[in-house]
Amino acid sequence: MKSIRRQLLVWLLGGLALAIIAAAFGTYFRARQEANALFDYQLKEMAASLTDAPFAPAPAGVGALGPGSNALVVQIWDRNGVQLYLSQPHRVLPQNAQLGFTTVDTSTGAWRVFSTLADDQVVQVAQPMSARRELATSMALRTVVPLLLALPVLALLIWLTIARGLAPLDRVAAAVERRSPALLEPLSESGLPREVKPLVGALNGLLARLSQALDAQRSFIADAAHELRTPLTAVHLQAQLAERAPNDAERRAALADLKGGLQRATRLVEQLLTLAREEPGVADRPQATIDLQALASAVVAELAPLAAAKRIDLGLNAESPVQVHGDAEALATLLSNLVDNALRYTPEGGRVDVGVAIDAGRALLSVRDSGPGIPEADRERVFDRFVRGNVAAGAVRGSGLGLSIVKRIAERHGAEIVVGPGLDGAGAGISVRFPASQTAPAAVP
Repeated sequence: MKSIRRQLLVWLLGGLALAIIAAAFGTYFRARQEANALFDYQLKEMAASLTDAPFAPAPAGVGALGPGSNALVVQIWDRNGVQLYLSQPHRVLPQNAQLGFTTVDTSTGAWRVFSTLADDQVVQVAQPMSARRELATSMALRTVVPLLLALPVLALLIWLTIARGLAPLDRVAAAVERRSPALLEPLSESGLPREVKPLVGALNGLLARLSQALDAQRSFIADAAHELRTPLTAVHLQAQLAERAPNDAERRAALADLKGGLQRATRLVEQLLTLAREEPGVADRPQATIDLQALASAVVAELAPLAAAKRIDLGLNAESPVQVHGDAEALATLLSNLVDNALRYTPEGGRVDVGVAIDAGRALLSVRDSGPGIPEADRERVFDRFVRGNVAAGAVRGSGLGLSIVKRIAERHGAEIVVGPGLDGAGAGISVRFPASQTAPAAVP
């Protein structure tokens, strides 16, 4: 499992170690440059100080400058090439001098040599390059070693700093862990750093949506249980009546009532399942381009027998081909519920019109009837679950779920629902207006 704390520590300490190593190399090379300049100046000054001194030819084995002077080797020749002086006879250096600075490779390593000519004498001063490297290494170590010794302390400080910086995340995690389906209150944002507040805001939004979903689920279950209790009780009573019927006529009547009760209970269960499928996050079917005119024609043809049974004139008005992006199955359910609802509430001999049109660049699907209509006070509530409009004498049986299903599908497609008057200034008219982004250009024949 990846750890932010461990990754930050590894990257920070790794970067710090690389910086120290780079500083060590930089210090070393800089110290070498400074040491070379310093020692070159020293060689030059020493050669200058020896140019005025009188020297005679050196006897064999004589000429050392004294103990501790083995870092430098001095050679002096006269104008005839006779060696007048050699400070360290055991050092093997070239016996010819090239004026100025040179670097000479010998069996004992590289040497830095400076030669000058003055008063018919050639003075040569040489120094091993190893002495310069040792000085540069020493200077670099004196700079880097304290940093290396401080690295564990820096690691501890980095660890503590990271732990302190991540502490708000630990608090948020503990607060989320304390939440439960019964306790979904928002997380507090007080005292949190700016970088953590967007995360807490997103979590609060998720908790709010989850709370709404759970409340809706609990309400749905309670309402469904209440609504199912009545038809199931009626079915039970009708079954008892059929069982106790004294003759065939009463038994047939009781069985007919039982059959009607079973049909109503079946329709209620189907609508409950449809509504559950249209809950947010459940119906995530892929969307496609849909011809609303063809879809409306199919729904009208499907419900035409029901309209004919009530002698209702069911018609379709489609001005031109209209296409939208959406879920074809869900939109068919939406229109079917609107038309079925209109047919149920429209009295015999009435009229129901289904319309498909384009209004201001937006697809418009409408269902209007000549029924009793929906009072102004009920136009907002009719889309709630198990809520039915005021119908005279309660002549229409229903569950109050049809328009709730319509609202769910419309919301999922970003469509707007408008309730208005129906046909000839009476009845009810419900329009579903799709957003311009969902409306596709109509195909040209």
